[in-house]
Amino acid sequence: MLQVPIRGSANGTGKGTKAVILVGGPSRGTRFRPLSLDVPKPLFDVAGHPIIWHCLTAIAKVPSIQEVCMIGYYDEVVFKDFIKEAASEFPNLPIKYLREYQALGTAGGLYHFRDAILKGRPERIFVLNSDVCCSFPLNEMAKLFDDKDAEAVILGTRVAEDAATNFGCIVSDSHSRRVLHYVEKPESHISNLINCGVYLFSAEAIFPSIKTAIKRRTERPRLLSYPSSENLESSFMADADEDEERKEVIRLEQDILSDMADSKQFFVYETKDFWRQIKTAGSAVPANALYLQKAMQTGSTELAKPSLNLIPPVFIHPSAHVDPTAKLGPNVSVGPRAHIGPGARVKESIVLEDAEIRHDACVLYSIVGWNSRVGAWARVEGTPTPVTSHTTSIVKNGVKVQSITILGKECAVGDEVRVQNCVCLPFKELKRDVANEVIM
Repeated sequence: MLQVPIRGSANGTGKGTKAVILVGGPSRGTRFRPLSLDVPKPLFDVAGHPIIWHCLTAIAKVPSIQEVCMIGYYDEVVFKDFIKEAASEFPNLPIKYLREYQALGTAGGLYHFRDAILKGRPERIFVLNSDVCCSFPLNEMAKLFDDKDAEAVILGTRVAEDAATNFGCIVSDSHSRRVLHYVEKPESHISNLINCGVYLFSAEAIFPSIKTAIKRRTERPRLLSYPSSENLESSFMADADEDEERKEVIRLEQDILSDMADSKQFFVYETKDFWRQIKTAGSAVPANALYLQKAMQTGSTELAKPSLNLIPPVFIHPSAHVDPTAKLGPNVSVGPRAHIGPGARVKESIVLEDAEIRHDACVLYSIVGWNSRVGAWARVEGTPTPVTSHTTSIVKNGVKVQSITILGKECAVGDEVRVQNCVCLPFKELKRDVANEVIM
């Protein structure tokens, strides 16, 4: 068997490090529909690459990485091609997929596969949620970890005060950067420093912490509801099944981090760079913009060269056809074999593979699905949201709607039809103007 050599640490610490990427599974990610109906969320293309590819790119820059373990409960075949491609793109980065037998939670999966993760005796373990978009400052986190002789380092960022309670909130000592308190989605405001979903743990500390949480969960008495007599037996059987499942599902955010704050060796690295969750399908559009802007800042050669009709940053797949009179950008990604016709205007959008945008059509703040067609002079548009906003929902006529318009796979928008703030499920044909709707 061919062995890939393990790289030593370039910074002289010699600490063996592994990385774990949490990819979830098919029963979750329902908020990413209709896009996740056809492609698992971690493999959805943002800025020309699968979401999970951006995680791997950052991990590959850490000098002491021994191996990357992807943990989730998708079928193995889902990631087979991606892992094969990643092996050629990141030749010094051994990657494997570990499949859970059911959803075990962000900490439950780690614990279940602890033997595989600890093989080769890594001293520390990066854990990344695959559905976050950021610059992943992993080497900076590792430096803080070493400087503080830490058991854990969490990546944090500042958000607006009114948005903070939607996330895990961190109270820290501003001088030492030690985490004093952690609360997942608190009911009232405690801090605007939030959890980014990226961690570095000491291998010696994380698994005993999870074991303690599992023990506590098993011993905790469950609050029983009192069902009506005719449903008594079936209800108690369901409770027993649910109770077993509860013991299995252990989450870093709710079950582990608040305890770690008591350890005195838990620190936060606060990033000043961009950060975004990719939870809903619409959130892929701001994530696309952030990754494209980063690529432009770092001088990526993958981006299209700016011109009169290409306002940077724009990514165009080499197999796509864009008419020279079409105007694209900023923040546009065009997928394989997509076709954009004369006079078309595309801005702040993702055009997926084999999609067609016909002449003089306008696509703004939208995702055009695989094999979808936008007719001539048609207008497919969402509503711009503030750069600082962490939601892609807006309120129209008292109803919450998606600010990003999404056309699922093989949708067709007729000539001169206007589609605004809509989510369109696959295989739909739109022959009339429509706004603020989910088209089923």
